[in-house]
Amino acid sequence: MAQLKVLITRKIPEAGREILKEAGFLIEIYNGDRPLSRKTFLQKIASADAVIPMLSEQIDREVIDQAANLKVIANYAVGYNNIDVDYARSKHIYVTNTPDVLTEATADLTWALMLSAAKRIPESDQYVRQGKFKGWEPLLMLGDDVSGKTLGIIGAGRIGQAVGQRAIGFNMNILYHSPSKKKSFEKKTGAQKSGFEELLKTSDFISIHCPLTEKTRHLISSKNIFKIKRGAFLINTSRGAVVEESALVMALANGHLAGAGLDVYEFEPEIHPKLFSLQNVVLLPHIGSATKETRSAMARIAANNVKAVLSGNKPLHSVYPV
Repeated sequence: MAQLKVLITRKIPEAGREILKEAGFLIEIYNGDRPLSRKTFLQKIASADAVIPMLSEQIDREVIDQAANLKVIANYAVGYNNIDVDYARSKHIYVTNTPDVLTEATADLTWALMLSAAKRIPESDQYVRQGKFKGWEPLLMLGDDVSGKTLGIIGAGRIGQAVGQRAIGFNMNILYHSPSKKKSFEKKTGAQKSGFEELLKTSDFISIHCPLTEKTRHLISSKNIFKIKRGAFLINTSRGAVVEESALVMALANGHLAGAGLDVYEFEPEIHPKLFSLQNVVLLPHIGSATKETRSAMARIAANNVKAVLSGNKPLHSVYPV
């Protein structure tokens, strides 16, 4: 009997690869330092029984139709907006993700961005490295306080709530905008559910943690970005297209927003060129889950989902009911 083939579209931690090797699957890993081209992806997935893709791979109808043997798409991410889930389901292909494991890492990074933007950390680092520091000055690199301010959280799922829990130590007033009331979160943190526009108008720091859907695409746009409280900071570690990047550039350039911290981008990996010239924005290369522990856990989850399906069982983390 021919070995079942698993296509992995980028090199993942050894912890996941070992699970697949021990299960006896034939593993094909694309070792390039950039995402697969569409043409190459279509060629490689044609004979695959399972695929572990990154968010950079768009798995649409064309891809699914090309992959006649495909039984499971084990996305190496929590989000799965890169996959046509409904079409995959209609073809009896399981779609899985890696929930829970990256909550703490992403929440930590959100706070790193918040503090870096408010305290002007990247600017200050470059100032010292360039030999400009000549001693303490009373007006040098003045930033903004975080403690005691109002934090507005858009999307109070696992990550949004973890970000809010960290705000307790900073004695912050916490607002959140979510489709449903989060009673446990409110009890733990004193957070208050808020209307969207009210959150924009009253928050000193706005942190985005909602998934990317047709409803949340350009949730922050030219239509409402200037409704955000003047002097506030916008942090995005969710999905880039939740924010209209050109509108963000305008609000940062004219000083309406004091700053921003971005780990994701609207047209990733492309970044609006004007962001590079703005000193009041911190730019990171999509590293929200980039800790050794988290990425290894993600690899194990993806591999175990593949192993379960190719062994004739249901997946462990299906994104639709099974």
